[in-house]
Amino acid sequence: MKDAPLEPGSRSRWGLCRRRLCCVPTWRGWLLLFVLFVALANLLLRGLHPFLAVNAPVRGPILVVEGWASDQAMEEAIRQFQANHYEKMFVTGGPLEQGAPLSEYKTYAELGAATLVKLGMPTNALQAVPAPRVARDRTYTSALTLRAWFAEHGMAPNKIDLMSGGPHARRSRLLFEKAFGRGVRIGVVSLPASEYDPRHWWRSSQGFRVVTSEAIAYVYARVLFRAREP
Repeated sequence: MKDAPLEPGSRSRWGLCRRRLCCVPTWRGWLLLFVLFVALANLLLRGLHPFLAVNAPVRGPILVVEGWASDQAMEEAIRQFQANHYEKMFVTGGPLEQGAPLSEYKTYAELGAATLVKLGMPTNALQAVPAPRVARDRTYTSALTLRAWFAEHGMAPNKIDLMSGGPHARRSRLLFEKAFGRGVRIGVVSLPASEYDPRHWWRSSQGFRVVTSEAIAYVYARVLFRAREP
């Protein structure tokens, strides 16, 4: 004689299991879930790049440029410097890789400064601030090095604009804020990407790699990164 079917809520298997009623979507429910998934995916694809490539300058007297930027980005930095009447431009960056064709400059800061001079930037308004070699947190280390340079030279700016490349901008600003603390307002100017179409970044391997890696790195910087002193 077969056992009677268990009612919902009854126990079986020596009291180790309990039967429950479970609702599953109908085809209309699955269709709604699919539409919602597509809408959220589209929102993420179209909104992720503008979120990372933030533009929020504070128009202080100082403009900071990351030395690894392209020549096109450096030209834009000069235009920004002249148009917004900054007083001084600082170039940050750590050591170049050994054996690189431009390793005579030793650091990205020095290479970036040399590039800016060749593009027409006045030397009296330009200062390279090389950072030491580190295995990780290079942007944060560059910010700490710049802060130390200001202290050594008797400078105490309360507003700084940072110019960074595309989706790297939001993370760079966050790390500079962590390095300088609450007493200094950090603005950011995002340089336009030239290697891919920012509106359709997922259609190229370069755009997909850059945006997804920066998104992961930003989450790390926001959630897991802990500020430290050199």
